[in-house]
Amino acid sequence: MPKVSQAQAKLNRQRVVEVAAALFRERGLHGVGVADIMASAGLTHGGFYGQFASKEALAVEAFDLAANQNWRPDDLDGWMASYLTLGHVRNPGVGCPLAAMVNDVSREAPGSPLRARFLHGARDLIERMTGLLPAALAKRRRQRALASLSLMIGAVALARAIDDDALSEEVLAAARGVLTTGKVG
Repeated sequence: MPKVSQAQAKLNRQRVVEVAAALFRERGLHGVGVADIMASAGLTHGGFYGQFASKEALAVEAFDLAANQNWRPDDLDGWMASYLTLGHVRNPGVGCPLAAMVNDVSREAPGSPLRARFLHGARDLIERMTGLLPAALAKRRRQRALASLSLMIGAVALARAIDDDALSEEVLAAARGVLTTGKVG
């Protein structure tokens, strides 16, 4: 079998990370194996360990990629509104990795590399949101970002678990309303 060039190896690695980012969000960390990821990337299982030390190492890279895919810093209100939609709920593979992986990551060992990346991703998003909220006391802006992100992730996670589109949309609409007006109802 011919050896793969460095350029092709780099492209293959990038493809594996992209595929893993989608599959981990769709199926969860433990719902997809290395063989599934490699097959979905169109590569053989044997090539995995030449590129990655472990599935967890891949998950860390995949999380980093996913964390920056849908962030729109130029339009915080629009981003929050699009986050809280049935489209996002129904398509976790292209959505926010925080909402998609929160339950899996919470079951990882404290101090694990994936928990560390999740923490970094959450902190980064909180800081980004804080910086884009309307000017006010710094503490209030951060508290608003924390509450907004918690509401958004919780609403999406709940809407994904509910097997009723009408109720899921009601959950999302309530969250959008609170984010928009600061009030319930």
